Amino acid sequence: MNINLLDTVPMLGVLSSGGGDSSQIVITLLIQLSVIIAAAKFAGEITARFLKLPTVLAELGIGVLIGPFALGALPIPGFGPLFPVSLINGIPAAIPVSSELFAIAQIGSVILLFAIGLETNLRQFLKYAGPATAVALGGIILPFALGSGATVLFGFANSFLSSEALFMGAIMTATSVGITARVLADLKSLDRPEGVTILAAAVVDDVLGILVLTVVVGASAASSFSAGALGIVAIKAVGFWLGLTAIGIWAAPYIERLINKFHTEGAGLVITLSLAFLAAGAAELAGLAFIIGAFSVGLALSATELAHKVEKELSGIIQFVVPIFFVVMGMLVDVSSMMNAVVFGIVLSVLAILSKLLGSGAFALVTGFNLLGSTRIGVGMIPRGEVALIIAGIGLSQGIIGQNLFGVSIMMTIITTLIAPIILVPLLKNDHSGTRKGNP
Repeated sequence: MNINLLDTVPMLGVLSSGGGDSSQIVITLLIQLSVIIAAAKFAGEITARFLKLPTVLAELGIGVLIGPFALGALPIPGFGPLFPVSLINGIPAAIPVSSELFAIAQIGSVILLFAIGLETNLRQFLKYAGPATAVALGGIILPFALGSGATVLFGFANSFLSSEALFMGAIMTATSVGITARVLADLKSLDRPEGVTILAAAVVDDVLGILVLTVVVGASAASSFSAGALGIVAIKAVGFWLGLTAIGIWAAPYIERLINKFHTEGAGLVITLSLAFLAAGAAELAGLAFIIGAFSVGLALSATELAHKVEKELSGIIQFVVPIFFVVMGMLVDVSSMMNAVVFGIVLSVLAILSKLLGSGAFALVTGFNLLGSTRIGVGMIPRGEVALIIAGIGLSQGIIGQNLFGVSIMMTIITTLIAPIILVPLLKNDHSGTRKGNP
């Protein structure tokens, strides 16, 4: 998974026609970022205020609209296209945006995964580890099997062990609990057994999903690709994550004490974020997914008092960088190239809904929930989000999946995010208990 971003440097239109002068690249990047940030904010405001939908959907949509396959390709007098398709030796690159812009988006994903780990309640995670792990496993196994199987059946992969099938399976495992958490909060259901289990399971799901991604990335990079190779990479990925997390938890108090000795403002944010970047780089050098390093650092620090302060200081950076990531993900979608995969996209979206509903729901049944409670949990696990997009982006950047499968992944993410609250709200408004007698 070692991406040489310099290999994807695009033709920057008239602005960079003079041989890629650094000042010209900077000017182009500044203009691009200003358009992306402003468009993301306006689109997000409209979507959240009038449509009552997550801003991430607006950011993805505006990315498709202003990207190199749509409005971004239109020439601006005196400048050329604002977002021209990246070319390598005259051939469109796998990543259609500039390497500089893509690098900033990747940094955004590292910060996002660090924040997710930081916001995780480690104690609650451990407390509900039993039922949450069961629910998460159900939400991993069935979606992965159906995602990879459907990819083979529709002719986009040659076998279940092909990198395309494994990547699509990995994309299907993700769960974005943000929209579910909002619904639970609005209906004052966060403290219900189902609410707590969903939130805890989403954390476990993130961990397992990142591990699945890491295994797939490592196996894809291996010279020989087999079930045995998958097993070796899986052991390596789990060992790396457990080792890094254990070291982080052990070192967290010492890191906190060190940071407390600083009198300069923002020391905690700078040092912890630098550790997240270092861990992400180490994971990449180890042949694993870089996001596992950032997530592990955040998770290790989540139990410290420092975490709350860093979260607060980090919020401004997240508001700036993370929308760039989602907009750039939208820019990577070539709508025309995915037209031959629309049927597959619809089928995959249906499977994505059913696999979480049945997989997570079935495992919830054996952990003390009744049919109603299990259904609530299954529906709450349906939305895909940032992790799915990160996995898809990595697959595209590595040339493992093409524009058609990447577009399908975006389609599935949007559909599952939209459908989950529609089903979940009436289920939660039902006052009946979701647990069997004798269970909390």
